[in-house]
Amino acid sequence: MVNLVALQRPLLHGLMKMAGVRPYTVELEPGTAMNFWVPNETLDKPKKGQKPTVKASPTKPVVVLVHGFAAEGIVTWQFQIGALSKKYSVYVPDLLFFGGSATDKADRSPTLQAECLAAGLRKLGVERCTVVGFSYGGMVGFKLAELYPDMVRALVVSGSILAMTCSVSDETMERLGCGSSSELLLPSSVKGLKTLLSIAAHKKLYFPDRLHKDFLEVMFTNRKEREELLEGLVIDTKDPTIPKFPQRIHLLWGENDQIFQQELAHNMKEQLGENATFEGIKKAGHLVHLERPCVYNRCLKRFLASLPHEDGA
Repeated sequence: MVNLVALQRPLLHGLMKMAGVRPYTVELEPGTAMNFWVPNETLDKPKKGQKPTVKASPTKPVVVLVHGFAAEGIVTWQFQIGALSKKYSVYVPDLLFFGGSATDKADRSPTLQAECLAAGLRKLGVERCTVVGFSYGGMVGFKLAELYPDMVRALVVSGSILAMTCSVSDETMERLGCGSSSELLLPSSVKGLKTLLSIAAHKKLYFPDRLHKDFLEVMFTNRKEREELLEGLVIDTKDPTIPKFPQRIHLLWGENDQIFQQELAHNMKEQLGENATFEGIKKAGHLVHLERPCVYNRCLKRFLASLPHEDGA
């Protein structure tokens, strides 16, 4: 039987190319490769049977959209890419063990994801960028901003935290009625996926069981490695050291987020200091960028427009 989600993938790829981005795989080192969707104008048009090569660095301010744990880059950001690509050079990575990106390294930490992301962006000619991170991608974004302040000029974070401590993890899972983060974020059944979507979305979403089943088959691959990624997120420290970020950080939140509640975002804003701002979007949950994309895009573009202009940054 045809997988309906897999059947829609070529259509989504076509829409993304129309929106101005194309796929490109960056070989970081032997055994490690990261897939990106990059601006059309930065790649050449290869001859038939050949792979494209990077021909130019970005000429517009760069925005890097970093996905969460339940889907790869263009599925996560499908409603943002076209809205941003006229004024910005948009890069959409697939983090390791998502969307064809992989490594033979044993490390599963957000630090490795950030290091590989930075290396990939540099190979693509990106020197400065604004990072937009959702959920797991927000944690990678925080780490990228901490490790590479000269590269990351600003950071937008939705539905995420600085670091997943044992106490935060345990409290969140207990509140949501889940035994573990892998039980919630790596569902293996239609019932489990429905539970995840009911928690992540403010409004009840209806899809037939067939579509849930097909989504599980296509999007939840590399289960062993992804479970290790979740284990690599949790740190033992009760009160982790808060880095002194020089960048502006905008927390763009669904006011009804059940996973990382609004109160947590307000506390994080106070911890981050004067460079941090908060903006809530009503009638939206954890999946705020998918539930209310028009409002989310307006808020995001308003923040981006407030940053000082930098060519190719």
